[in-house]
Amino acid sequence: MKMKFYTLAALASVSLFACVSPKQLRQAEARYGELNGAYAELQGKYRNLEEEFNKAKNQISNLQTQKQSVEAQLGTTNTQLDYVKQTNSMVLNQLKDLSVVTGAQAESIRRSLENIGAKDLYIQDLQGSIARKDSLNMALVMNLKGVLGNMDDKDINIKVDKGVVYVDISDKLLFKSGSYDVTDRAKDVLGKVAKVLNAQPEIEFMVEGHTDSIPLIKGGGMVDNWDLSVKRATTVVRILQESYGMNPKRMTAAGRSQYVPLTDNTTAEGRATNRRTRIVILPQLDQFFKLLERKK
Repeated sequence: MKMKFYTLAALASVSLFACVSPKQLRQAEARYGELNGAYAELQGKYRNLEEEFNKAKNQISNLQTQKQSVEAQLGTTNTQLDYVKQTNSMVLNQLKDLSVVTGAQAESIRRSLENIGAKDLYIQDLQGSIARKDSLNMALVMNLKGVLGNMDDKDINIKVDKGVVYVDISDKLLFKSGSYDVTDRAKDVLGKVAKVLNAQPEIEFMVEGHTDSIPLIKGGGMVDNWDLSVKRATTVVRILQESYGMNPKRMTAAGRSQYVPLTDNTTAEGRATNRRTRIVILPQLDQFFKLLERKK
């Protein structure tokens, strides 16, 4: 009985495939190829999204760690301030009990101790402002690294030094050799930088041109490396203004020639490192000085 069943099933399968024309088979194979290609493309997009998600998680983790550190420092400062206040009150009460201290003297001492407490609060405010500025700088660095993440680290370097954000872009990404004419990749790189800076309209920055120590061959309206470095800086700010709508009031163009090298100019690799355009995020000194003003 089973043998008859298997025989009938085999005959049915053969009959089914025999009914399918070669054209229908080719169409089915083509459709299968399309679906297989679409599946591969979706897999690629899924991997890219997964990588971006992991990057975002790492950024959030870093910011949370910084927040916890600032909160811990603030808690320690508050504890120290409470201790100072308690000590001040105890000392004042002890002094009042001494016959050698008059009421007027005790009042004077009390005011002096209050001034000390006010200065502690002032210092605490300054520390909080500095912590907030450091957090904003770190967020800015993470955003810049996010948009420029596919660039070679040798060509773009982003760092924070003494509270100032620096973005160094090698000359080969932006300019043709010995010239201030931009390359085809320049607008792509500057467009990514402009995207981040336009999102922070209160930030002002300086664009610095830097060269190596090889003397420039005179020509094209340029005399030496001073001219080349200034021309490259003004070219960058002009692109940021005209192509990406950057407010010119936020920008300063400067040329540093060969005199602020990052490394030795005696090797080809060192000279390549020194030839760069540097974007310096300027500290907001007016806001900082307001913090230093005596509170009334």
